[in-house]
Amino acid sequence: MYTAKGKTNNTDQMLKQHSGLVKKMAYQLKAKLPSCVELDDLVQAGMIGLMDAIQRYEDNHGAQFETYASQRVRGAMLDELRGADWLPRGIRKNMRDIEVAVQQLEQKHGRPPTESEIAKHMNFTLEDYYDVLSDCQGHQLIYYEDFQDDDGGEHFLDRYVDDDTSDPVKSLLQSDFREALIDSIDHLPEREKMLMGLYYEQELNLKEIGAIMSVSESRVCQLHSQAVARLRASMRDKSWTGVA
Repeated sequence: MYTAKGKTNNTDQMLKQHSGLVKKMAYQLKAKLPSCVELDDLVQAGMIGLMDAIQRYEDNHGAQFETYASQRVRGAMLDELRGADWLPRGIRKNMRDIEVAVQQLEQKHGRPPTESEIAKHMNFTLEDYYDVLSDCQGHQLIYYEDFQDDDGGEHFLDRYVDDDTSDPVKSLLQSDFREALIDSIDHLPEREKMLMGLYYEQELNLKEIGAIMSVSESRVCQLHSQAVARLRASMRDKSWTGVA
């Protein structure tokens, strides 16, 4: 416990008291990742982050311990994911191929291409295309390496994570990226735009979204992967160049 006199030395008690927070954050993060990511790995990384928070926290930080610990735990989990390269290269290549196909077809037709058009362009049957989308669950709009300079120099995230108070997401959203992303989302097909709103704004899970949209959970997963591919393709065509 932390008291007015400072923190106690009972680290085991603190770990036990806040282990539920670690598990809760691990489950929330796992829900947005592919099946190959192990929940236990996230929990283990989170517990290391919690231990670090216990050792580093001081009352004069001006923040409640749980708030401070949440930041350290999440950071430890993200470091674990980044280090493990949890999305296999083959899946990333498939998604990059989809992004290229979307970009080329949009330039050709002047509108978002249909799923059938994307599949045909990639020499896939529609069923095979759906399988690829399903395999790509967990594909992200932004990856750490997206921000690396062309000459292999400093990363965007390295510049904004030089101390515990830096907020790279806030810095990113204050840049031209935010306006470009809003515009790209606005040009998504209506069903995919609706899905992104339910998932990221209302924070519904895939099953809940499926019920609202009258489709299966697996179909929601496919549509989400496709929407992310469309957004990444669109961002490349805009003045903001962070998506490589």
